[in-house]
Amino acid sequence: MISVKNVLTVLGVAFTAYFAARGLLWTGRPIPQPLIIVISVGIYLAVTWLCIFWQPASQRSSPVPRAAGSADNESLESLEAQAAPHAAGEGIRGPLPLPVTAQVLALACAVIVPNAIPIAVGETARTASFATWYLGGIGALMTIVMVRRRPWTAWAGIVLLTIASFLWMGPLNALALGLVGSIVWVTCAQLLVFSMDRAARDTSRLTRLQRAATGWQTSQVVRQRERRVQVQRALAVAGPVLTRTVAHAGVLTEDDRLEARIAEGRLRDEMRGPRLLDDEVRAELERARRRGANVTVLDEGGLDDVDDETLGIIRAQLAETLRSASSDRLYIRTSPDERVAVTVVGRSPSVGGPSDEDSVDLWREIPHPGRA
Repeated sequence: MISVKNVLTVLGVAFTAYFAARGLLWTGRPIPQPLIIVISVGIYLAVTWLCIFWQPASQRSSPVPRAAGSADNESLESLEAQAAPHAAGEGIRGPLPLPVTAQVLALACAVIVPNAIPIAVGETARTASFATWYLGGIGALMTIVMVRRRPWTAWAGIVLLTIASFLWMGPLNALALGLVGSIVWVTCAQLLVFSMDRAARDTSRLTRLQRAATGWQTSQVVRQRERRVQVQRALAVAGPVLTRTVAHAGVLTEDDRLEARIAEGRLRDEMRGPRLLDDEVRAELERARRRGANVTVLDEGGLDDVDDETLGIIRAQLAETLRSASSDRLYIRTSPDERVAVTVVGRSPSVGGPSDEDSVDLWREIPHPGRA
């Protein structure tokens, strides 16, 4: 598979091999220390290719966590605030940072090779093409180090190369024979890595914003559907009562008034405690109201994190409690307690006649299933 990384790797190997080959082309000329040249070229290739290919498993990037859209977002204005903390640490792609050992070897190569080659070729051949290859070769090595996200090491290597080349061939010769090109390569590599990282961070941030926006939009669609369902349910409950009220010009019989109160109670239940309701609970609430009980249902958020299976168990226990209740007033509320899911309180007038101080004749705490 052809990728940008593979292409850059091939180019890096090809360029470094080219510089190494230049260093071996001294055919026909007497060289004082040819073995030193061969060893220097070998060291250069080994270190350079190590810097290209060494990627320890411990430094491999972990997959970027997917940002799920939250249904609790209130507006699009909060999306950028949600994405900003994550975008700062993510979005970096490309070559991994070079390990410390490889950095040390690269600096050692920047010291050894530029000093060994001038010694090996002798004073008369220090400006020959086969003796100046290290100017471009070390520059290519430091470019690789820069691409591997070690700028301080790369510039330290360039400084070492500059000092050695100035000492062995003079500033003018060093600048004319390739030192300027090496400095330009490292500079361009640093600018390229900086631009690439910035583009990757922006892309990651925009991706997170898009995901958050999609989640927000989805939550709004869900809420719209819930509102439509509630409106349809309200019409189904209150529609017949309103129709009869209009048809009789507001003059209702006792049965009609009872149906109106029951319809009002149903609507309040649907708005205040929808997660407490199923068909069985609704039937028991209606039965309690038809016998004259005043029922209040209130969900204050205690069941938001409860799954459907657990919610079914809680609803079944609530229906059983309502089935056996005979209180005149029933208060059904979710509980903030970690162990208690729903509290049912029943109150009836005290013995001896009506009184504001009703006695509590029912107290039931429905626990969360599976919680101590």
